[in-house]
Amino acid sequence: MDKILSVQVDESVILRIGSLARRLHTSKKRVIENAVKSYAARIEREQKSDVFEKTSGAWYRKKSARRTIEEARAVFRRSMEARRP
Repeated sequence: MDKILSVQVDESVILRIGSLARRLHTSKKRVIENAVKSYAARIEREQKSDVFEKTSGAWYRKKSARRTIEEARAVFRRSMEARRP
């Protein structure tokens, strides 16, 4: 599931992202995602740690957001029914 991230970066970085996206015929989103993944992989190699594992799966979910919401609602409904007199 995509989320919006708002950050302040130097204008030269913004221009570089746009330039890369045009040159690679891809989106700015893809350029940034690939850059973060490459950076994380480099840090993992250097520090012998797994950044993605430490983020508790926040980067990748097997279930869709819709399925997760449906399951949460079902658990909530069952808990409310169990509390009825």
